[in-house]
Amino acid sequence: MDSSSADTGHVALELGRLLGPLRRAVLRATRNAEGLPDLPEAQIELLRTLSAAPDGLAPREAAARLRIAPSTVSNLVRTMTAAGLVERMSHPHDLRTVTLTASDKARELLARYDSASTAALAEASAELPAEDRATLAAAMPALDRLLLTVERQTSTVARRSAGQGGRGASAG
Repeated sequence: MDSSSADTGHVALELGRLLGPLRRAVLRATRNAEGLPDLPEAQIELLRTLSAAPDGLAPREAAARLRIAPSTVSNLVRTMTAAGLVERMSHPHDLRTVTLTASDKARELLARYDSASTAALAEASAELPAEDRATLAAAMPALDRLLLTVERQTSTVARRSAGQGGRGASAG
């Protein structure tokens, strides 16, 4: 293994080790700062997806955008509808067709989550040395590209698995 491969492997290992705990720490800080409800991350992601679709989404489309199983979306929607976070609207001409939208309550919660999350990250970042803040800022475009690459690779694997009758495909 050459040093470039070793460096790539080390960076991948460290990213994998840090991203989950960082995401959870920011979520905890966000909830604590604003006294926000303990919504599971999966619910927050579904709310973000629905909020980004002004006309709402069919459950299957929401599942596709989140890259999770439709049954997972159904379970999330059941819980979130009961909590007043998701609204289900039947199509006027086909009652089997449902559109999901984020409720006003959910949109307000998301705005509070985003505001508190930004504040928590800004406060923590302010305690870092200027060089670390500059390094983080410079890394943003690379992290965006990494996200797009991982999503593209995941889509390619999913299409390949679907073409093989679903063998090896993950449900979510």
